[in-house]
Amino acid sequence: DVQLVESGGGSVQTGGSMRLSCTASAYTYVSNCMGWFLQTPGKEREAVATIYTGDGSTYYAESMKGRFTISQDNAKRTVYLQMNSLKPEDTGLYVCAATGDCTVVARTVGDYVYWGQGTQVTVS
Repeated sequence: DVQLVESGGGSVQTGGSMRLSCTASAYTYVSNCMGWFLQTPGKEREAVATIYTGDGSTYYAESMKGRFTISQDNAKRTVYLQMNSLKPEDTGLYVCAATGDCTVVARTVGDYVYWGQGTQVTVS
């Protein structure tokens, strides 16, 4: 059974930085596409940043471009989300997602098979 375990959330002041980590079991199988999604009350889960291992291509939500960076460390079976210049509107539950079944960078909820429980980020 594939498991994704997130860590690194918490509270930070506006303008601060935070790094989220997501470690996957069965990493070799599920790591072709990995990503971070943001869940906020009353809104649909949406992609923040995703990465396709095949060619290293990435996707960022428009409001996160230039501030967030997604990266992978295959040796540690982990994907990271470095978040800088955080804003209150970045607040929410950040959920890690993964799938082995992709051939291009995946950016929608339906593209992903495996999901973590999420880690809360609060910016004030």
